[in-house]
Amino acid sequence: MAEQSLLYDEMESPIGCLSIVSTDQGVCTILFGSLESNQVTLNVWLKKHRLPCQLLKDEEAIRPVIAQLQEYFDGKRHSFDVPLDLYGTPFQKRVWQALQTISYGETRSYKEIAQHIGAPKAVRAIGGANNQNPIPIIIPCHRVIGSNGAMVGYGGGLEKKEWLLSIEGAYEKIS
Repeated sequence: MAEQSLLYDEMESPIGCLSIVSTDQGVCTILFGSLESNQVTLNVWLKKHRLPCQLLKDEEAIRPVIAQLQEYFDGKRHSFDVPLDLYGTPFQKRVWQALQTISYGETRSYKEIAQHIGAPKAVRAIGGANNQNPIPIIIPCHRVIGSNGAMVGYGGGLEKKEWLLSIEGAYEKIS
C-alpha cells in the first residue's frame, strides 16, 4: 500500500505566515511561519505521530480552512467548524477539547481548565498540553492566561497572543 500524503497550504495573516497541514480526516496542525522554516519541527512531529512525511501542496483542499481563518482575522467569525484530526495523548486531547469550550472574547486560567476537566491539581500539566496544541487559533490556546491575569507563554510568541485576544476584545478586559 502506498504511503498517504498530507495536504498543506500557506496563508498570509495579520500575525504572519501560517502553514496549514491536513490529513484526509481534517486539519492536523497549523504552524506559525512558512512550511520551509518549520520543516525540521514538522518532520519530528509527523514521525512522532507516525504520519507520512510526504506533503503535497493542495490549495483547493485547504481553502475552507484558510477562508475560516481569514473570516476570524476580519472579525466576522467567532468559532470554527472545519474538521480536525487531533494527535496527542488522551490527557492532551481532553485539554484541547476544553479549550474549544472557551467562547470568543473570553479567557480562562490554567487552573480553571484543570478544574473543568476534573484534574484540579494538574495546572502545570494543563500548561504543557496547551504548549503542545497542534492547531493554534482554531483550538484557542491563546485564550488561556495565568490565574493573576498575566499573559503567559504562547507558541507563536506573546505579541501574537496579545493580538489575537485584542481582536476578540478580551485583551482589554485583562490588561
